[in-house]
Amino acid sequence: MLKINVLCVGKLKEKFYLSACEEYLKRIGAYASISVGEIPEIPMTDTASRAQIEQSLAREAEQVLKKIPKGAYVIPLCIEGELMSSEQLAKKLGEIQVQGSSCICFLIGGSNGLSEEVKRQGGLRLSMSKMTFPHHLARVMLLEQIYRAFQILNGGNYHK
Repeated sequence: MLKINVLCVGKLKEKFYLSACEEYLKRIGAYASISVGEIPEIPMTDTASRAQIEQSLAREAEQVLKKIPKGAYVIPLCIEGELMSSEQLAKKLGEIQVQGSSCICFLIGGSNGLSEEVKRQGGLRLSMSKMTFPHHLARVMLLEQIYRAFQILNGGNYHK
């Protein structure tokens, strides 16, 4: 069975986000083994300099890189990533499996995104939209799209 890991910088606290994530995790479980891991976000002030932000991203990167499963196909979510339709994402996930990857690891950064070092690990850099979303909402959106992708790949009626 395919394993999917979603590694997130930042802790999800809001009940409405947690409920949505739980629902999609349950649905995805019919198609793949899925887990969500959280890495603490390093707190920053609104007046942090670019150098301070880069330092915090580097410290977060150390933790993220330790948690990526060996041999996983890595997909960091980032604004400069590739925009895909739901159908394109489904096709890509299917291709990854056919090419022999048994584990896919999605990475979601915190408020300041992900370091370049982390993004370089990706076989695909994925963008959810040209718009900016809170990283907590991105987690819900990603889980929904993973579920939708499995529905597409398996001929389900969820995707219309």
